[in-house]
Amino acid sequence: MRLCHLNDLPDGASRGFDPRRSGQDTLLVVRQGRRLFAYADACPHHGTPMAWRKDAYLNAAGDRIVCAAHGAQFEIHTGRCTLGPCLDEALVPVRLSIHENGEVHIADDNIQQDKETAS
Repeated sequence: MRLCHLNDLPDGASRGFDPRRSGQDTLLVVRQGRRLFAYADACPHHGTPMAWRKDAYLNAAGDRIVCAAHGAQFEIHTGRCTLGPCLDEALVPVRLSIHENGEVHIADDNIQQDKETAS
């Protein structure tokens, strides 16, 4: 399933997606260079959406994913919680693929069980 083009994701930024067209983002993607890290948009603490506003998943430094509900912080590369009530739990990774033409796709439509991707 196509999400976007790599150029639609600025380096160092995050973006939410609604691949199931449910009316709410259920997938978050963070870009670092040509690498993308994707996770289900649900905090492991209570399953709540992560963003504090549309596409705002990162802290001010841009080096951690943050849950808006209770401030839990997660490593971008692993999804592991490093601060907050879900310490040492992790976000559910979603595997993506980046095609040669730069198009970004979910590698498998079952986004609840997939793993993150690197380029």
